[in-house]
Amino acid sequence: MAHSPATTSAASGPLAGIRILDMATVLAAPFSATLCGDMGAEVIKLELPDGSDALRTLAPVDLFWKVTNRGKKGMTLDVRKPEGKALFLKLIMSIDVLVENFRTGTLEKWGLDMATLHNANPKLIVLRLTGFGQTGPYADRPGFARIFEAMSGFAHLTGDAQSGPQHMNYPLGDVVSGLFGAFSIATAIAQRAMDPQQRGTVIDLSATEAMMRLLDPLAAEYEKQGSIRQRAGNRATYTAPSNMYRTADGAFVTVVGSSAAIFKRICHAMQRPELAEDERFCSNPARMKHVDELDGIIAQWCLSQSYSAVATALQSHGVPFSKIYSIADVAADPHYQARQALIRLPDPEHGSLPAPCIVPRMTGYEPAPPRTGPAPGEHNEEILCALGLPRGELQRLHEAGVV
Repeated sequence: MAHSPATTSAASGPLAGIRILDMATVLAAPFSATLCGDMGAEVIKLELPDGSDALRTLAPVDLFWKVTNRGKKGMTLDVRKPEGKALFLKLIMSIDVLVENFRTGTLEKWGLDMATLHNANPKLIVLRLTGFGQTGPYADRPGFARIFEAMSGFAHLTGDAQSGPQHMNYPLGDVVSGLFGAFSIATAIAQRAMDPQQRGTVIDLSATEAMMRLLDPLAAEYEKQGSIRQRAGNRATYTAPSNMYRTADGAFVTVVGSSAAIFKRICHAMQRPELAEDERFCSNPARMKHVDELDGIIAQWCLSQSYSAVATALQSHGVPFSKIYSIADVAADPHYQARQALIRLPDPEHGSLPAPCIVPRMTGYEPAPPRTGPAPGEHNEEILCALGLPRGELQRLHEAGVV
């Protein structure tokens, strides 16, 4: 059988030799498996035979699925049926990591509790990614990205006083918990490598806790100062200047001047060097106290000229800034082009699709771009026949709705 680019690249990756069975749905937990696949793990994407994963129907239909589940082999199996369950447990014997995100108790209801799984494979690592974890009064609640963002306190900080709290137009809560999932898998693999006799690890990952983990100082601020950090639009409430400003030609630019040295550079870029010595702005506490005045000065300067002029002045003085990029700006940026930050994933329908590159880059690991996510059951024959299942039996199981 000819090797696909994904198979070829996996042979040399940091996680080469690790087999992951991703039976999760939609985005968060599958993203964990995809990140591991980027690092060379072999990932099998298990779906129900009807291909009903909701990610396949999210707009833009099919594209979301193809790029999110890149590099995976496709398998269908209904583990709720006796024959499907038996095949699943046989497959599990050769798997290092199982990834699931069903509501708490679902696997147990199907007769696939942790004891059963570890009886089939004592060293199996299981990532259980749910909205609220396997324990606690909310354990059986359903969860989606916006729920995680809301209940972690994250959404409370977005927007401004007039808009109220806001969600961004992307499921941030899913991909953040997916990052924690990939980190958890790598941690468990490292732990197992140090102690080959260790029995399988069960990872209880709460997506809401993952979002909460991003907000380090908020609990301490609340307990010790009695303060609840509030929305402030694009302005930071812990350093100044740090805000977004509009230019004369309608572009938006974000400017950060957290240190005294950087603030001095901003003043020189605006040709207002005296501001650096002004008692209202000579320290970060002073700048925070007079932030409205300071923001007004910078906003007026930006609004008086084009983005090109603003960028030239800030760049020449070494000020951290950026235009607010759309995906069109990302695709056109010469730095991203030079680093091939967007790669092209081979795809049987579209020829190829653009997607973010593998992150991080590691010395000695330069994989070919993985192919896009598989069709339902695309690799059934390869995977199930490797378990000793005759092709005729595979056809029978297909007709019975097991695969």
